[in-house]
Amino acid sequence: MAEAFAAEVAANVLAKLSSAAFQQIGCFWDVQDEFEKLRDVLMAIKAVLVDAEEQQNHNREITLWLQKFKDGCYRVEDLLDEFEIEALRRQVMERGSSRRKVSRFLSCSNSLAFRLRMGRKIKKVKDMLDEIESNKSRFHLLERHHRVKNIIHGQRETYSFVKTSDVIGRDEDKENMVAFLMDPTDGDGKGDDIPVLAIVGIGGIGKTALAQLVFNDERVKTHFWLRIWVCVTEDFDVKQLMIKIIKSATGTTMCKDMNKEELHKVLRDGLKGKRFLIVLDDVWNEDKRKWIELKDLLATGGQGCKIICTTRTHKVAAITSTVPQYDLEHLSYENSLSLFLRLAFKEGEEVQHKNLVRIGEGIVRKCKGVALAVKTLGSLLCSTRVEYDWELVRDSEIWKLEQKENDILPALKLSYDHLPWHLKQCFAFCSVFPKDFEFNSLQLTLLWTGNGFLQYSNENEEPEDIGNRYIHELWSRSFFQQVEEGVFYSTFKMHDLVHDLALSVVQNEVNSFNHCSTRHVRHLWLEASGQGASTLPNNLDHLRSLIISSNEEQKASGESLIADYISSSFEQLPNSIGYLKHLRYLSIYGNGNIERLPNSICNLQSLQTLLLGGCRGIEALPKDIRYLISLRTLCITTKQASLQESGIGCLSSLRFLRFYACGNLKYLFEDMQRLTALRILVIDECKNLISLPPGLKYLTALQILVISDCEKLDLCMGLELGGEQAGSLRKLFIRGLPKVVSLPQWILLGSAKTLQQLYIIGLENLSTLPRWFRYLMSLQTLGIIDCPKLLSLPQGMQQLAALKQVGITGCPKLGKRCMKQTGEEWPKIAHVPQLFVSNDSETSITYDE
Repeated sequence: MAEAFAAEVAANVLAKLSSAAFQQIGCFWDVQDEFEKLRDVLMAIKAVLVDAEEQQNHNREITLWLQKFKDGCYRVEDLLDEFEIEALRRQVMERGSSRRKVSRFLSCSNSLAFRLRMGRKIKKVKDMLDEIESNKSRFHLLERHHRVKNIIHGQRETYSFVKTSDVIGRDEDKENMVAFLMDPTDGDGKGDDIPVLAIVGIGGIGKTALAQLVFNDERVKTHFWLRIWVCVTEDFDVKQLMIKIIKSATGTTMCKDMNKEELHKVLRDGLKGKRFLIVLDDVWNEDKRKWIELKDLLATGGQGCKIICTTRTHKVAAITSTVPQYDLEHLSYENSLSLFLRLAFKEGEEVQHKNLVRIGEGIVRKCKGVALAVKTLGSLLCSTRVEYDWELVRDSEIWKLEQKENDILPALKLSYDHLPWHLKQCFAFCSVFPKDFEFNSLQLTLLWTGNGFLQYSNENEEPEDIGNRYIHELWSRSFFQQVEEGVFYSTFKMHDLVHDLALSVVQNEVNSFNHCSTRHVRHLWLEASGQGASTLPNNLDHLRSLIISSNEEQKASGESLIADYISSSFEQLPNSIGYLKHLRYLSIYGNGNIERLPNSICNLQSLQTLLLGGCRGIEALPKDIRYLISLRTLCITTKQASLQESGIGCLSSLRFLRFYACGNLKYLFEDMQRLTALRILVIDECKNLISLPPGLKYLTALQILVISDCEKLDLCMGLELGGEQAGSLRKLFIRGLPKVVSLPQWILLGSAKTLQQLYIIGLENLSTLPRWFRYLMSLQTLGIIDCPKLLSLPQGMQQLAALKQVGITGCPKLGKRCMKQTGEEWPKIAHVPQLFVSNDSETSITYDE
């Protein structure tokens, strides 16, 4: 499946070669002819990729050929990256203090050496591609330049029949569905008011089986005059759906040659005045106009008609469902085990094979409640009683097992095939994280940005906004689960089987701590546990992302890659980190024993994200950190008392900056105003921080400001704004500042017209709120928590028309004064739709109007 990437990877590389930037690079280094030759051979191979990708399932040699081509594309991408890195290095040298050194670096001899070196690399890659191009003739591939946007697979045809005893653990779901169908209060069941319920869930979870159970329930059979089952599949062709509905409703097969008008008449006559139930199974359509067209054609039914749709995507559910969608939960472990044993053994046979049952329990846990996965693996093992065979299934990634057409991985792959290319890249990359990892939207966006996966629709878009949109889209399509919305980012997980799918896409490009091969790795997760020297593995020349985790709960196994290379108590990164010139993302988050970072890390001019948070042993930041000119995200924990000479103010590309648990830090850096692109600033657990730099008030691009748990910071430090200040702050979070007795106006950074969320938490000495509250005309959410001395709300709050949510808790005096109708402060917040007010530790009142 990884080879399905080949055409898209080639397209990305060709787009780069054709871009204006690389045309300029080609002219500057006099390599435009070489670039043109690379472009020609890539185009020649790309022309047959559609045919090759379709034939690879029947020809292993084509699969290997495609893999070689994809590797060749990545080699070209690395080569182009080196030209960009050289340009960045030149920018860095121009910032250097020694004009003589800069002159020597930019000398003709140095430039000539780079030109010759790159010329040799271009020739080597060109020779590799030429060989791949010449080998394509062996497979007799056809040139097909256009691929169908959504691949239509062999038609998956479902039907209404189900053997009830084969469906386990869905009794409660079935009763909920039947209750919906029998409920007369859900609309009048006619025309535009036909109630529609969408059942949503990951591929293979049992949506069709549940719909079949409901469809065949005796109460449903009695209640509806007509029951119509239609398998929609991928192509939502309204005319074909009309034919299917007519065939199911009337039994006639004589309408295939009719036009839409004739079909409509037959459909109307067949449904008119009848109470019907229609199940539309496996709906993928996201075009609302098509859905409305189909629903309008069904408007002739009688009282009490209902429709059930099954779908994998929340977007489809939003289009179709007129009632809250039904998110189908995973099977319980007990039900999954019961289903597995029924398929793997003949009735009663399991009592004779207790060891196999024990292994089977591990296999069932792997399935994580997905019914089709249980069925796939149970059916796979029904023919063998050899313990080794069962252990092989238990210990293998599911994508390594042989899969038949109706097994779980092909079912999941169908969802993957529906993704546009940019989402395929982003989804596949998620396999760099281990299973059960809880990651967040900010983290993923940083990784996607660094690896060039985001598509910009206009030049004003920020990658964080695009990343959040991608994450929502992947969640909507059931690739992510357990999404929790936080103040600053969302957290979520990926189902184990979906993680297996991602691994199957990028088998050779992503390595984690339990994968040993590093030959082609571009993204690497290392678990900082085990014993070994503080060195990095070899052959990491292509590395784009490096995450060194310190999760103590995950113990390295004997085959763990990190066990051989990085000690759990390592005190420094090796100097060789500076040779990973393609690196975009580096995280050593939470590695508390590391004491220093080599200055060679500052050679990574392409580095966009550096996460050092929780590295409490770091004595000082590298002295040349100002040379990381591409850095967009920086999270710091350091023992330093002052960052005045740190050079952080030179990082003009920074979008996100966090100071976390810097216990000795008293002063930041005075030139903060130079960070003109900064959008998020977090200062957290810096308990000795005395003051904030005046430059903070000039951060006009700042959208989120967090100041939390800084015991010696009082905020009143002569930072008052002068004149009209145009800010862009949207979220302000202030917590755990015991020296604060009032909030100065500078904290708004001139953003009274843009601030949407304000949280004031744990300000134990705050006694009043400022008058400037009345000017927060865009404020939507206000949280006031654990401010015991606060007595009142500021005047004019009733004028804040945009205010939608207010929460007041842990403020006993203020809480009593905000009681509904009777409280003195009530008139100020009576207009707010959602209120949560707690007047003491035991009493809380929610008003949700």
